[in-house]
Amino acid sequence: MVDIWDRFAEAMTNLLAGKKGLVIGVANDKSIAWGIAKVLAENGASLAFTYQGDSFGKRVIPLAESLGSNLVFNVDVQNSESLDLVFSKIQNEWGSMDFLVHAVAFSEKSELSGRLINTSRDNFIKSMEISCYSLIDLSRRSSELMVKGGTIITLSYLGSQRVTPNYNVMGLAKAALESSVRYLSSDLGSQGIRVNGISPGPMKTLAGAAIGGARKVYRFAEENSPLQTNASLESVGGTALYLISDYGKHTTGEIIFVDGGYHVMGMARPENI
Repeated sequence: MVDIWDRFAEAMTNLLAGKKGLVIGVANDKSIAWGIAKVLAENGASLAFTYQGDSFGKRVIPLAESLGSNLVFNVDVQNSESLDLVFSKIQNEWGSMDFLVHAVAFSEKSELSGRLINTSRDNFIKSMEISCYSLIDLSRRSSELMVKGGTIITLSYLGSQRVTPNYNVMGLAKAALESSVRYLSSDLGSQGIRVNGISPGPMKTLAGAAIGGARKVYRFAEENSPLQTNASLESVGGTALYLISDYGKHTTGEIIFVDGGYHVMGMARPENI
């Protein structure tokens, strides 16, 4: 009996044994992408990572090495040549891949305060290209290596569906991203590739800190969600684990909220009004 439970416990901690995937968007050890990567690695996945620029490389390379990965690439998602090189190296190293974690978004910090109406054309275009088009581009490249099917995951936020102060153009970019999830799930379903988004509540990350009034938003969501708590790196990572594992084999085209239930609330909790 003990042997059976030992084997069960081992199976439940190796849900991704033999699976290989690329994680794009780790900035430091507080990044949501890092929280996902840790959980995936703990469950047997082999990982490759990207970073953009030497300043991020100094943080990401040691993190990748701590999970046993030596596949770490300097990539600009706006640069096709750098992406060509990454996927060529992954193909040479692995032959194929099983999943992609897309955790890339951008807006000039100066435009994440005030009003959307003041968003500049240049920032709008750049935000859309990096935050949304990159998913489409990376999905196409990844799908060519997902010869036995696979999973693509991206990250969104409630500001895509409801007006959130200071989120501005990122709300539009995330709305486009969520629509892309649905269209890509239709495009790639016949290849056995699932495409989903995870929408965590506000979290204390480098990206989140760029949004004006981030601390107030974090406290408000925590106080007014049904569970009265915000998401953790582990809970977001666990959701990614489910989606990538065989337990998620019939889930695609979804945006899964991991926000303590905050997204269901129509107004603040009575005691906070």
